[in-house]
Amino acid sequence: MSKPRTALVTGAGRGIGRVVAQRLSSAGYRVVLTARSRDQLEATASECPEQTLVVPADLTADGAVDGLFAEAESGFGPVDVLVLNAGAGSSAPLPRVTDTDWQQQLDLNLTAPFRCLRRAVPTMRQRSWGRVVAVASVASKRGEPYIAAYTAAKHGLLGLVRSAAAELAGTGVTVNAVCPGYVDTPMTEASVANIAARTGTDAAEARELLERKQPIGRLIAPEEVADAIMLCVNSSGITGQGINVDGGAIQS
Repeated sequence: MSKPRTALVTGAGRGIGRVVAQRLSSAGYRVVLTARSRDQLEATASECPEQTLVVPADLTADGAVDGLFAEAESGFGPVDVLVLNAGAGSSAPLPRVTDTDWQQQLDLNLTAPFRCLRRAVPTMRQRSWGRVVAVASVASKRGEPYIAAYTAAKHGLLGLVRSAAAELAGTGVTVNAVCPGYVDTPMTEASVANIAARTGTDAAEARELLERKQPIGRLIAPEEVADAIMLCVNSSGITGQGINVDGGAIQS
């Protein structure tokens, strides 16, 4: 029997990352789970049918990405599938975005994925097979008010995906992005709370505002994002794409 392939999922403690980890495990992958919270990672691991490896890490810290991959390779071997899901948003009017705010958004949403991709590619190329899927955002493709730093980082992430896909075409390694709209996750709940606090509306009204941003009139389910991610994992013919999962908000 051939050795099971290894998948690494960042931001695997909750939301989209948890669902993707479950899907990959159910498909027979051994999954390395990373996020900042060990408790959340352990909860994800308990829902995965195949063997998992829990590696808590802050991927923005110096040396964290190299340490993560060293543990993954020591425990399971080279990473075959890399799902770059960890990320966070912040909102503020442009004049109030501090240098620290700006750098935090770039560090988490762009630099950490770049470091993971850089670390994963050599062994994928050597083995002539690999799948990289970054969870970007519709903010990778359009600008919206009050999220300048997040939008800039996500535009950069999509650019990284496209460049890497072009460089790796023909090697057996594919690189794609999935670009969700507002997803029913704890990150969106934080956005709801922020909107409610800023505008004086209640949480239900703030949530409805985000639901209306999708033409289908509701938030996207994490499982729907996972569907697109697994499509990229399972297909060798899809690469260099930014696949929208946004209820029709951006047509491409």
